[in-house]
Amino acid sequence: MSIEIKVPVLPESVADATIATWHVKVGEQVSRDQNLVDIETDKVVLEVVAPEDGHIGEFLFEEGATVLGEQVIAKFIAGAVSGKEVTKAQAEAATPAAETSDESSDALSPSVRRLLAEHNVDASKVKGTGVGGRITKEDVEAFVKSAPKAAAPAAPAVAPLAAARSEKRVPMTRLRKTIANRLLEAKNSTAMLTTFNEVNMKPIMDIRKQYQDIFEKRHGIRLGFMSFYIKAVTEALKRFPEVNASIDGDDIVYHNYFDISIAVSTPRGLVTPVLRDTDTMNLAEIEKAVRDLALKGRDGKLTVADMTGGNFTVTNGGVFGSLMSTPILNLPQSAILGMHAIKDRPMAVNGQVEILPMMYLALSYDHRIVDGRESVGFLVAIKDFLEDPTRLLLDL
Repeated sequence: MSIEIKVPVLPESVADATIATWHVKVGEQVSRDQNLVDIETDKVVLEVVAPEDGHIGEFLFEEGATVLGEQVIAKFIAGAVSGKEVTKAQAEAATPAAETSDESSDALSPSVRRLLAEHNVDASKVKGTGVGGRITKEDVEAFVKSAPKAAAPAAPAVAPLAAARSEKRVPMTRLRKTIANRLLEAKNSTAMLTTFNEVNMKPIMDIRKQYQDIFEKRHGIRLGFMSFYIKAVTEALKRFPEVNASIDGDDIVYHNYFDISIAVSTPRGLVTPVLRDTDTMNLAEIEKAVRDLALKGRDGKLTVADMTGGNFTVTNGGVFGSLMSTPILNLPQSAILGMHAIKDRPMAVNGQVEILPMMYLALSYDHRIVDGRESVGFLVAIKDFLEDPTRLLLDL
């Protein structure tokens, strides 16, 4: 039985998508729910899985092709493949690549061309196993592995300077293009300013040290810093509604709910999934939600729903060692908070010098909607909450 493999339904905000990676070959036996292909949109990567046990009979689009929502991209044959059941597509797939005249033409997908260029491989020397003998990424990788290693030439007495100069050109992914365009739009279409403050992290570090074991035993997760940051931001947003608002045309939209985006670094780039209704969450619930989003981001499992919305963003460059930065707005939001590395520094306390764990805070905001008084007051409120964390209602 032949089944059409289609692109998933795309959200209204997503016009089209790209075939990122085919994980199977024509004729390869797969199991029900096995991932067949990754579809990359501007926001997330969508997996399309096998509807039944069976095999791909024909690819209609190669990697790198642009496709639309619900468009048919492959033919799937349900049922096991026997030794006598060789489809026409399978037979074409077995045709040697040398018999195909377009190895170096547009028949090669962008990912295959990139791989060939990276390894300096002549396409005519690679045997293709794709539709009509086309070359796949797996074909190139197999050829590179099987190719004999050339003996390294003797090093010249003086290595020429040009030998150390090389370049590699690769196309941007859809996500990277989207990130670039959105960051440029934020810089060019907003009156963005950044204000700074610093916070003494010793009170929070003392609480974590005192209650870490109890917290982890009761809630099954470690007590980190992010839950304190999110709680402090939520309480500050309640007091400064302009920071929780956004501009829509000539209107200001004040949000009476608290959905906070968190910046997550993934193999594909920086994404900002959303924690919803943070005013109803305790510290343990926030820690679990942040962990789940981070794991989904790492594994490429974030959904469009995870990425949609958000009224304010928290980004923590401190995990990478950043001491200070000026974060860029996450449109259409009006502000973003940057957290940084915690460093021991000498501080004057009651006329005495003490070594304290200090952290810089950076709030970038859209001056069209947030004035200096609100931005500074908002940042000071966060500082006060973090320096007196018992106000954040630790749930033990």
